[in-house]
This record gives sequence, C-alpha cells and structure tokens, in this order.
Amino acid sequence: MLLRCGDRPGLVAATSEFLALAGANIISLDQHSTEQSGGTFVQRTIFHLPGLPAACDALSHEFAARVAVRFGMDFALTQASTPKRVAIMVSKEDHCLLDLLWRNRRGELDMSIEMVISNHPDLADQTAAFGVPFFHVPASQDVRARSEQRQLDLLSGNVDLIVLARYMQILSPPFLEAVGCPLINIHHSFLPAFIGAAPYRRAKERGVKLVGATAHYVTETLDEGPIIEQDVVRVDHRHHVGDLIRLGADVERAVLSRAVLWHCEDRIIRHGNQTIVF
Repeated sequence: MLLRCGDRPGLVAATSEFLALAGANIISLDQHSTEQSGGTFVQRTIFHLPGLPAACDALSHEFAARVAVRFGMDFALTQASTPKRVAIMVSKEDHCLLDLLWRNRRGELDMSIEMVISNHPDLADQTAAFGVPFFHVPASQDVRARSEQRQLDLLSGNVDLIVLARYMQILSPPFLEAVGCPLINIHHSFLPAFIGAAPYRRAKERGVKLVGATAHYVTETLDEGPIIEQDVVRVDHRHHVGDLIRLGADVERAVLSRAVLWHCEDRIIRHGNQTIVF
C-alpha cells in the first residue's frame, strides 16, 4: 500500500489499525514527512493477508471509505505477486534494451515484458532471442501522428509501464495523455547539465570530471519530469569521446535498471516534481 496526504497525527495508527482488523500482518512500513509540521506525509506498507487476490478490490473500497476519505489520502493498493506489464521503446542503441531483457530473464527484474517498440528495425533479431514481440513503427516529424496512433493501438490497456530505453523521438503531449500509464526515460546526462544533443561531446569539450545518467518520469516538459535515480562515473583528460560514451553507457544501464526495479516494486511516490523512493 502506497499513500500520500497532508501530515497530521494519527495517520500511521489509522492505517495499521485498519490492516490489523482486516487480519493483515504488517511486514514492513516506511514513512516520511516532508516537513516537521504542515508537510506531506507518504507511506509504503508491505503486508500479508491470506486470500488477498480475491479480497483486494473490497479491501481497497473499505480502506477508502473508512480511512482515506477521513484523512484526505491518495492511495494505491497493489499485489506484489503480480508482475507489472512493461513495454520497452528503443531506437538503434541496444545497451539499455539488452540489459533490461537480460536482467528480466535472470529474474533480477520481476516484470512481464509484453513488447518492444522501435522506430528502427535494427534490434528485431536481438529482441527475438529473448522471446519478446518486436514491433517496428517508423517515426519521424512527418508521420508522428500516424506512428503515435499505431503505438497507442499496441500499448493502451496492455501495459502498466513504458520504458524509454534510449528512444530518440519526442513523444507528443496528446500521446502522453492518451497512453494511460507512467513512462520512465533514461537521459544520457546528469540532468540538468548538458541536456540536448551530443552531451558526451559537449562534456568532453567542457573538460568535465564526471559523466552521468538520469532516469526520470516523462512529462510534457522535455527532460524535466520527476527524477528517480542518478549516478556518475569519474573521468579525466586521458578519456576520449568514445571512452565517455562507453563509460556513460555503463551508468545508463545501471541507473535505468534501478529505476525500473523500484517502480515495479512500488517503491516510488511522486511528490510534485520530485520522487520519494523507499
């Protein structure tokens, strides 16, 4: 259970009492208040309740009526045993895509990869090796409306999360509104620095000592959605542009896989344009 509301006394007690009366055993409970008083309260609770799959909807409705309305809570109740349905969108670079497919096959990422969508056909064979359906949907400025409609036909109602694994096309606001699920993007830069094209070349020209990557939720404002995870690697004057690209790709893989894992484990609560990750 994830919940968010204005902070006030009694929130933890009310939630715990409700779960106890329902026969649930609380296994883990993490909470955070953004301020000492008058802030926003967020909580992630893991609990075990026999027969939950059959009772989940009823439990959610009862919690809403008895607790959430009283405290003005936004909440989500999910079953940890049900993997998230995920689609991956990619262009030509394969490192993030193959890392997600590999980690999923090894059981490191508990999710169901429903499909890979690409605006290029290059990675079809590599995707097929993992037994995942691959859809080539050409995309450019000239055919954006038609290609996004085809993507929506594939995605809408069929996935719980979309991962942009170096998908090098800008998705339109109407697409983001219509798709009906969150999107996570990996940005090949330590935002907000060096955004835009050729960040590693610009970083080299600037003489940086760190390169990094940023995983964030996608919003209508390009590259400014809530940041989930970031990391960096140290570089120096001996590294060429190719070295920066190689080192940066390693960071991108790690940052994206962590962000996807945390989302699939329901560890992330959005707070404005920020995230709280338990």
